Amino acid sequence: MNKKILVVAAHPDDEVLGCGGTIARHTDSGDEVHILILADGVSSRNTKHFKKDLDSRLQSTYAACKCLNTQSPIFQGLPDNRMDTIALLDIVQPIERVIEKIKPSIIYTHHNSDLNIDHQLTHQSVITACRPQVAFIIQEIYCFEILSSTEWVAPSSKNQFIPNHFVDISNTFNRKIEALDEYSMEMREYPHSRSIKSVEALAIHRGTSMGMKYAEAFVTERTLVR
Repeated sequence: MNKKILVVAAHPDDEVLGCGGTIARHTDSGDEVHILILADGVSSRNTKHFKKDLDSRLQSTYAACKCLNTQSPIFQGLPDNRMDTIALLDIVQPIERVIEKIKPSIIYTHHNSDLNIDHQLTHQSVITACRPQVAFIIQEIYCFEILSSTEWVAPSSKNQFIPNHFVDISNTFNRKIEALDEYSMEMREYPHSRSIKSVEALAIHRGTSMGMKYAEAFVTERTLVR
C-alpha cells in the first residue's frame, strides 16, 4: 500500500540536504511526498533584490521537487532566521492544517539541536502539531541532519545527532545531487560543509557505517506498530 509522506523543512534546500535521497526512494516506490517549507530563506539577508532573490529561491524549490518527483511544494513564507519572533502557536497551526489535509503516515523534519534557530523551532512545532489524537496519529517521525547546522552546534551529550535509522540511497544519490544543483546559489565551494563534495562525504560516511555505498541518517522520534 502506497504511503503519504510529509517533509517539513525550515528553508528551501533543507528538504534536499536532509533527505533528498530518501524522498526519491519514496517517490520511486509510488509513495506520495509533500514538501512544506516554513521560512522564505531570503529575508534575513542584506539584499537589494529581495523580490527577485525570493522568486529565484521558490523556483529552485519547484525544480528540485520535480527532480525528486514530489507533489508541488507548500510555502508558509515565515521570516528567515526570525521564526523566534513569532508565537509558537502561529507556526504550529499551519503545520496542523497541512497534516489535516494530507494525513501523512510519515513525517521527516529537523533535529531539535541544530544551530539554526529556525530548524529548532521547526522541530518543536512539528512535534507539537503531531501530538497523538484518538482519531489520527502520525505513525513515524524522523529527524534529519543538515550540513552547516547540525554539526556546527556546540557539542554536548544532550544535543548530539546520534542516528538510529539509516536509509540506503545508493540508487538515488545522483537524484539528490541533481536536486541540489537547482539550489546552486546556496551551495558553497569545498571545504565548506555545505558543498557537493561534503554532501557526498557525509553520504559515504553514513553509508559505509552500515555496509552500503551511500546512506542518509535519521534520529527516530516516533514509530508506531499497530
